[in-house]
Amino acid sequence: MIVKKRDGYLCWDDYFMGVALLSGKRSKDPSTQVGCCIVNPEKKIVGVGYNGFPKGCSDDSLPWGREGDFLETKYPYVCHAELNAILNSNGLVLKGSTLYVGLFPCNECAKAIIQSGISEVVYLSDKYHGTDSMVASRKMFELSGIKTRQLVPLVKDIVLSLNI
Repeated sequence: MIVKKRDGYLCWDDYFMGVALLSGKRSKDPSTQVGCCIVNPEKKIVGVGYNGFPKGCSDDSLPWGREGDFLETKYPYVCHAELNAILNSNGLVLKGSTLYVGLFPCNECAKAIIQSGISEVVYLSDKYHGTDSMVASRKMFELSGIKTRQLVPLVKDIVLSLNI
């Protein structure tokens, strides 16, 4: 009897985006949980991250709000998933890598992505498309030759059970 490989396995893009989204589940941000996964040209994961406060900064000591005085919001304190994934790569060479992320990167993350040598950004949502930050990101990505593409997943849901 000849046994063939199974059907329905995840393609690389869906797999790596799934890892990014799963990483985002670590975020304690009550409004947005973003995850990121960096993959080298050999299809090996070299960094993951999610949005949260820097190491040593208690999640209970800083604000999670989105509105109000700047210093009373999360914005001056939160490290984005992309930056955390780059920093969590532990100095590995990221040149030529692909970054998978739930949201199109902001201008600050775009700078770090460019400087790290990542060559492609794959994202799911572009809900802030017209904002100044996203316009700046796109301009920098274009000028630096970084390819961006919005992923249209082949599978819509991945069910994960920790009860084997």
